[in-house]
Amino acid sequence: MVTVSSFQARKRADGKEFFTLNLQGDVEFVKSNTTGNFYATAFKGSITTTFTEETCKALVGRSLPGKIHRVVSEPYSYTIPETGEVVTLTHKYQFTPEQAQTMEQVVFAPEPIAVLA
Repeated sequence: MVTVSSFQARKRADGKEFFTLNLQGDVEFVKSNTTGNFYATAFKGSITTTFTEETCKALVGRSLPGKIHRVVSEPYSYTIPETGEVVTLTHKYQFTPEQAQTMEQVVFAPEPIAVLA
């Protein structure tokens, strides 16, 4: 399960506004590469929506079925807010719904034509 922690207004390239939901996953235990000890963490990510601001506000605090996974990405620069240090990352966090469903286009074939001999 993930929890909707907040939301953000964003702008598309054409200037139109849309909203994203900020998500936080369940507590997970990760082994430190430095010390070898385990520590508790919760992965965070976001997902775009078609919702209004009012709907996004109503969803804050709600649990959604799914998980946030760490996935490999193209390298990008990230500035650590606390220190101002710029680092290069090669991963991102992506939300996967528990029951991912896709919309499929259904194509109907015309009725077969009877051939008369």
